[in-house]
Amino acid sequence: QVQFAESGGGLVQPGGSLKLSCVVSPRMFKGYHMGWYRQPPGKQRELVARISGGGGVTDYADNTKNTFTLQMNSLKPEDTAVYYCNRDERIHTDLGSWGQGTQVTVSS
Repeated sequence: QVQFAESGGGLVQPGGSLKLSCVVSPRMFKGYHMGWYRQPPGKQRELVARISGGGGVTDYADNTKNTFTLQMNSLKPEDTAVYYCNRDERIHTDLGSWGQGTQVTVSS
């Protein structure tokens, strides 16, 4: 049973944009706050965006489809990372199993 499935990553030039999507199993999604995490090379995974808080990005949740997105604009090389979605750790402690993530590479 897949709990979180990330998609939308890829190679983009600096200044470009990407839209990431997260499909969440109903059991993991309903009634919980979600968030986006990223793990740059050589660093630990960290929460970078929250559905309710924004986190400096534009994100939306589609409860009907159990999906939420992360719109990333003006990307920089330092944004290169593997991006994951899960429950918001600032609110919840019972996070789901981590998915494989989606690779975002910002390079010319």
